Amino acid sequence: MKLSELHYVLPPELIAQEGVEPRDSSRLLVIHRQSGRLEHRLFTEIIEYLRPGDLLVANESRVIPARLFGHKVPTGGKVEVLLLRQLDETRWRCLVGGARTHVGTRICLHKAGAATELEAEITARMPRGERELRFSVPVEPYLEKLGIMPLPPYIHQELADPERYQTIYSRTPGSAAAPTAGLHFTPELLLALRERGVALTFVTLHVGLDTFRPLTEEIVEEHQIHREWMRLRPEVAAQINQTKLAGGRVIAVGTTSVRALETAACQGLGQAPTGSCPWRTVAPYEGFTELYLIPGARFRAVDALITNFHLPQSSLLALVMAFAGRELIRQAYAAAIRERYRFYSLGDACLML
Repeated sequence: MKLSELHYVLPPELIAQEGVEPRDSSRLLVIHRQSGRLEHRLFTEIIEYLRPGDLLVANESRVIPARLFGHKVPTGGKVEVLLLRQLDETRWRCLVGGARTHVGTRICLHKAGAATELEAEITARMPRGERELRFSVPVEPYLEKLGIMPLPPYIHQELADPERYQTIYSRTPGSAAAPTAGLHFTPELLLALRERGVALTFVTLHVGLDTFRPLTEEIVEEHQIHREWMRLRPEVAAQINQTKLAGGRVIAVGTTSVRALETAACQGLGQAPTGSCPWRTVAPYEGFTELYLIPGARFRAVDALITNFHLPQSSLLALVMAFAGRELIRQAYAAAIRERYRFYSLGDACLML
């Protein structure tokens, strides 16, 4: 697949800068994969497309205040740090902005109005311009005082309420970016779905900022996908397998849930079924995933997908093309642009059936 096949032109004014209220009043483009039919609805109307016995699988990872500011010691030069992934108790993989941030540079992190300070040292250079930072103490207790919410680079204004960039069910801190498909759900909508007989369960996948990086290789297959930590618990695996066995559909809320589910499906290949579930699609898994889903991939666990509109030349656009077909996604995105849908993290949604 050529990189040019992942390209489209988006008018800048269609990049959403804030979320709508209430959350479920966003628009919903329903894409029927078999017939190619497109429907223009509201997200709250998604209930009409889900059936009793279906299972929604959402990512409950919570975004941490991963953007930190400070200065180099002793020169005083300004530095910005973005935490990407924890390596051990005090070491993190990070992006570091500032002149001459070489190995051995010491950094004092602080925030206006906060008496607290935190020290760190750059201990290694990593691929793609990243740095390894070793903090003087574990950084997590300092984040609420020193950190701010990291927003994607195409959002140019601060959110009035940082919780607007969290899903209502977020629980486990660890992401540098939100699993944005879940931002459309409200407590009222989830209650209505439960009353309809649609179940909800959770996986955890900590989202990294590589999500927003465009592919650079001319041949899409040559791209090396980012590595993210995930967990799919045994009880969740059992629930997914029982849903499949009973004829229900597994509906992934977001591409991060897709990657977690399909990683767990790969773990289940060739393993003997358990006594409590004589047939299964997924197996429990905790660890890193580097699963790269592009056109030609086989989906073993996911039957339907709720997702936002993705950036051109991104691995996420390749994933939805793999799920729904290249030409149908091109047609759907063209229709969304004509109809003035709002794109990207705080924008509108798609339902792919």
